[in-house]
Amino acid sequence: MENRYARNRIYITNDEQEMIKNFPILLAGAGIGSIIAECALRFGFENITIIDGDQVERSNLNRQIYTEEDINLNKVEALKKRLLSINKKANITCFDFFLTVENVNENILGHKAVVNALDFSSQVPLVLDKICQNQNIPILHPYNIGWGSLVTVITKDGLLLDEISRPDEDFNEVVMVKYASSYLKFWGNPQKWIDDVIEEYVKEKENLPPPQLAIASWSVAAMCTHLLFNIATGKKFKKFPEFYLSKIIDDNL
Repeated sequence: MENRYARNRIYITNDEQEMIKNFPILLAGAGIGSIIAECALRFGFENITIIDGDQVERSNLNRQIYTEEDINLNKVEALKKRLLSINKKANITCFDFFLTVENVNENILGHKAVVNALDFSSQVPLVLDKICQNQNIPILHPYNIGWGSLVTVITKDGLLLDEISRPDEDFNEVVMVKYASSYLKFWGNPQKWIDDVIEEYVKEKENLPPPQLAIASWSVAAMCTHLLFNIATGKKFKKFPEFYLSKIIDDNL
């Protein structure tokens, strides 16, 4: 094991380290995807593609990897610079454009796992899921829920996210979080804090994106990196409609 990853020993074998080094992953979205990209790179994933046509805004700085110097820069440009400053030999490929229904298929070619960190402002995230599912490419969905993090993985033999939507609603982040809360209640593990956040968000009069904290960004990045490791090395992992939840809040205290 090279010195860079010497402290990964015991947790990761030399063979596993080599496997993830050459395992190609695609990050669709460089918002929460920016934290996931850095965590995955530091862990040992050195073959990373990132696609996003957005620019860095001041409002991103509370939870994404960027700095004040990056404001108004293309996210992929700023992110690539940061990642190569960590490992200049890594294969970091960045595309400064948005994924669309028309270009999804060509841009997932050659990747063995996808992190779907796109905003649900269009049908593109669901189209990406469907195409990846058809091509047997696992898709991770990360969610920042402030004091906690939620990740689910879509696979070839599993369900798609829009199957939990009601006929009269479009799938979005809130639908997923509501589903997770209901699932946990059913299994005797209610998370009142999640319901409280949803209630307050739904009551907001302005059409605002969901609130997010830096805490969950780093937590969800760790979860995604662990799942990417399991996928790359053939280990077991939960598949949607199951999911992973990590939190630092306790309703009982």
